[in-house]
Amino acid sequence: MPAPQGNQFWKQRATDGAPRKYEDPDVLWADCAKYFEWVDANPFKVQINTKQGLTRIEKIRPMTIGGLCLFLGIDETTWRKWRDREDLSPITARVDAIIYEQKFAGAASDQFNANIISRDLGLADKRSVEGSIAIIDGDDAAL
Repeated sequence: MPAPQGNQFWKQRATDGAPRKYEDPDVLWADCAKYFEWVDANPFKVQINTKQGLTRIEKIRPMTIGGLCLFLGIDETTWRKWRDREDLSPITARVDAIIYEQKFAGAASDQFNANIISRDLGLADKRSVEGSIAIIDGDDAAL
């Protein structure tokens, strides 16, 4: 069925895409700070075996961009796009630096698993082995 003659449906949508979640960088910063406070207020609770039996301790929760995005209700691709937005890039750069520093310092002080954090931060020790194999005519059975 075609649209009614003389319809004005094209006027119903004034913008392309969903409305922006954060127009004001200060509001984004305030919500990121709430995530940082939530991380501090919600450490991991783990049980460890000691000579006295099981002991329950609290361990610092590492901050992550993924966790921040879940907290803000956005996708990580949105966060990456915000890094290029002129109005939000100073906030995203500061938040990225805070999260990087928290993870780096936590790994350096044995609060976090250094292997996992170093991979996450792109600091993993990468080694490359290069060489060549020479094929020699003759008796291969000696190899």
